[in-house]
Amino acid sequence: MASKIPVFLLKTRSVPGDAYEELFSTPADGFDFEPSFVPVLEHRFDEEGLAKVRSALQNRSISSAVDSTYGGLIFTSQRAVEAFAKLVEERRGEEDGWPHLQDVPVYSVGPATTRALKAVPQVPPLQVFGEHTGSGDKLAPFILEHYGEWYKGREPMPPLLFLVGDKRRDVIPRVLTEAGWRLDEVVVYGTGELESFKEDFTQRLRETADRPLRWVVVFSPSGCGSMLSALGLLDESTGRAKPKQPDRDTLIATIGPTTRDHLMQKFGYEPDACAKQPTPEGVWQAISRFSKGSE
Repeated sequence: MASKIPVFLLKTRSVPGDAYEELFSTPADGFDFEPSFVPVLEHRFDEEGLAKVRSALQNRSISSAVDSTYGGLIFTSQRAVEAFAKLVEERRGEEDGWPHLQDVPVYSVGPATTRALKAVPQVPPLQVFGEHTGSGDKLAPFILEHYGEWYKGREPMPPLLFLVGDKRRDVIPRVLTEAGWRLDEVVVYGTGELESFKEDFTQRLRETADRPLRWVVVFSPSGCGSMLSALGLLDESTGRAKPKQPDRDTLIATIGPTTRDHLMQKFGYEPDACAKQPTPEGVWQAISRFSKGSE
């Protein structure tokens, strides 16, 4: 009986269930994977940023009213949604309609962020848009069109509130400000690499050293250096990747082009597969394409 193929998911397992674990635990298409999680990041809420958003919610500064400070919200990470949900939970049940966001558009970059937003208690529910976009590059023009239609005839366009982490791309602010819109970014959480990540990953690699093939799935630019180092792929003197070996037994897939480009630009390492969509199915398909020689 052939051994299962280890798939190291470099992320924290989502609770109560993780869609990556569910998909990769089910044999299909000739693959029999063995998924496991290796957490890379630790997140800390930013109290200063939380205070700003808390004040905006309590003062009802986010609404469709003409004199409102903000006319909509943007989320591009589950962690930002967690920070937002924490604030909503603080006053849950204290007043009818809290957090009073039923009449504003809420923009989300993909399915995971959308699921998290739809779980935030609001009666009637939050109106969430943009799930189909999958990236900031596609969400930004969608917001221009959708938000422009939502507040058609309003001059100037109501500002948007963008809840972010301390590490983020500037594509959405750049596109919206170039269009003459105002966008306020508020940092609600910080991200750092777990001190134990490299050691934890190295241990997993030791435990599976006898397997003929292994996959590593990378979800973020954070931790890429430690990952390459643990795999023995990093020239520590130059900080660049060593040349690929044709007989390598550990392959790397990325969640999307941002992480792929980071690996290529910073370390000179091209991953073996890159998901076209940042979803479990997208990663599976990328691995499948590589395995069939069509990546």
